Order: sequence, then C-alpha cells, then structure tokens
Amino acid sequence: MEEPTQNASPSNPAVQDNTMLVLTHLMPLAGAVIPGIGFLAPLIWWLIMKDKSPELNTHGKEVLNFVISLALYSVVAGMLVFVIIGIFLLFALGIAGLVLMIMGAIKASKGELYHYPYILRLIK
Repeated sequence: MEEPTQNASPSNPAVQDNTMLVLTHLMPLAGAVIPGIGFLAPLIWWLIMKDKSPELNTHGKEVLNFVISLALYSVVAGMLVFVIIGIFLLFALGIAGLVLMIMGAIKASKGELYHYPYILRLIK
C-alpha cells in the first residue's frame, strides 16, 4: 500500500493552508446565496487572512481581481441585453465564472496558484 505524502491531520499546517486556499477560491460563491456578497466575502476574507501566510495573500489578490473583472464584464454584458447578445454573454459569464472558480479551488487544493484567464490585475 502506498502511504499518503501528506498527513491529513488537523495539526498539519500544509493541509490547513490548502483548505484555506480552496475556501479563498470558492468564497465568491457566497454571492449565489446572498446577492451582493460575492465581492464582499472574498474582500473581507482576504483582509483578515492576508497576513496569515504569503500564499493566502497571493491567492486572495487573484480571487479579488477575478471577482472585480467578472463584475465589470457583467456590467458590459448587462448593457448589451438590449441588443439580445447580452443575454447569452451573461449566461456564458455565469458558467465560466463557476468553472474557473472550481478550477482555481482544485489547483489550490494541490498548493498551486491558479491564474484566472482574461482578468484585470488591479490589485497587485
């Protein structure tokens, strides 16, 4: 039998950090439960956790840049609803946002940084 490379005990900091990193990438999903909190939850999480580890700080900035970019793209797509294409763009943005968050969480569970594609890097 193969032994796991990481001890999955709560006392292992690497496992705890990876869990925190996964939560960081999934935090925008809170907006699906409570409208408007999709941006506030990652922002508050990052402000609280950024000093805990450099990885949490880096992942938090990446997630915030993603959420801000997604919001801006949604506003543009919302304006295009009047010419019908905006409806399809909003739908595509919703699906893409969900898929990209899951991809980010999977990478974070492995301790890797996921760079979201096509986002504005406003927070450095």
